[in-house]
Amino acid sequence: MAKVISITNQKGGVGKTTTAINLAAALAEANQKVLIVDFDPQINATAGFGVELDENSKTVFDAIHQNDQSKNIIINEIVKNLDLLPGSIELSSLETELLNRPDREQELRKVIDRVKNDYDYVIIDCPPAVGILTVNALVASDACIIPVQCEYFSLEGLNQVMSAIELVRSNMNSKLKIEGILFTMYDARTRLGQDVVAMVKQNIKEKVFDTLIPRNVRLAEAPSNGMSILDYDSGSVGADRYRKLASEILSNSEV
Repeated sequence: MAKVISITNQKGGVGKTTTAINLAAALAEANQKVLIVDFDPQINATAGFGVELDENSKTVFDAIHQNDQSKNIIINEIVKNLDLLPGSIELSSLETELLNRPDREQELRKVIDRVKNDYDYVIIDCPPAVGILTVNALVASDACIIPVQCEYFSLEGLNQVMSAIELVRSNMNSKLKIEGILFTMYDARTRLGQDVVAMVKQNIKEKVFDTLIPRNVRLAEAPSNGMSILDYDSGSVGADRYRKLASEILSNSEV
């Protein structure tokens, strides 16, 4: 049965979708069967794999809105060992619709439960906000990864998202754990990046990944070419770091 991991932070621009895409690809490269769920109305994870949707395309929105069986919606083998449950801009309207459902926090869990036996990992790309969509993702998850950009303003968002995770853990999903805090856009040449990492390690009790994701032009270019960094530039620093992150997660799963 799959381990379900949400990639979440209420602050945008911290490398959340970049991490979802490239971690999923790195786990797939490591011979894990992976499903990536694009649960962000911006659908960047879907576009980042070069998938183009039209008005007839089925998405995760249909799986929830119409109770459409998600196995019929999943796009198989977008790369070897990696499937995609595509997102939709209609997810933005789902926020309002779910408010009227009695078990509104459980809808994505129901979708994932139908397919999780087919996978080793399910990676959920969450919206950059702690609303009902993100709560759905956290309720459906075993663990979450919090990407944090190496700048001081990111620390405020970190405290807020950790509070939201604790709320979900206390009331809706007691098994939810923080897989780790992942530093992104790290520049070892600057004192700021080093200070932010040190500050979080000193003040946050949760696990911090050893892997640091650097600022990297190739990482930024890959999504616009519809590829993960592992396919776009397999020998790049960014590809190496996401492979190392996948190795850390695989090691955690073996403990």
